[in-house]
Amino acid sequence: MLTEREIHRYSRQIAFIGEEGQERLKAAHVVLAGAGGLGCPAATYLAVAGVGRLTIIDSDKVEMTNLNRQILHWEQDIGRNKTVSAREKLGAMNPDLFIEDVCEVITGQNASALIGRAALIIDALDNFPARYALNLAALEHGIPCIHGAVSGYDGHITTVIPGETACLQCIFPDPPGGSEFPIIGTTAGIIGLMQAHEAIKFLTGGGTLLKNRLLIWDGRDSSVTFLDLERDPVCRACGECTQGAGSERGEP
Repeated sequence: MLTEREIHRYSRQIAFIGEEGQERLKAAHVVLAGAGGLGCPAATYLAVAGVGRLTIIDSDKVEMTNLNRQILHWEQDIGRNKTVSAREKLGAMNPDLFIEDVCEVITGQNASALIGRAALIIDALDNFPARYALNLAALEHGIPCIHGAVSGYDGHITTVIPGETACLQCIFPDPPGGSEFPIIGTTAGIIGLMQAHEAIKFLTGGGTLLKNRLLIWDGRDSSVTFLDLERDPVCRACGECTQGAGSERGEP
């Protein structure tokens, strides 16, 4: 149940989603994989929206080059763990939340344990080995995952519902080339906010999700296009003939 303080704090939001919707947010556990350019805006708006429990997973430390886009990290945080920096800022924004910081690299060996029994995963990672590991763990546990990625002025987002939609490996059977991508901070902000928006819709049961649709943002002309997606029956991660095949499913 919501406290009187929470009803007052979220009153403008409750006017739209109702107390039941706000209670759903309060009861939710969201795993945020990545506390960088996407994760910072996504985490910020999930925290101020009243999501009750956030688990933030990232193994990196704050660097000077992060500061053009990773808005939860400030110059005095350089050298500190990103998860700790993010937890402190989010806790100051909304002290009613339970925020857990996990400083680990996501791999095929630990992804399942890291996500636990969360209601939802936000894929705000910056590399495909970790994304594929997270995708497999989400499929294993049946946990929806909101995937987002950015490069320069461009970004995309989709919502993966295990057993219902194309999974990450259906969409990207092989990882894109390159290890570092140019980033405009506002692009990461736009896609990260879209991920938080999609998460709120999912958790409250409102709106239409990006299921089997890849939203593609072109910041050069501020245009949005949609690509229809389908499950791949021979996908190494979710295809019918590979269910439960462990390393044969492409597990890193």
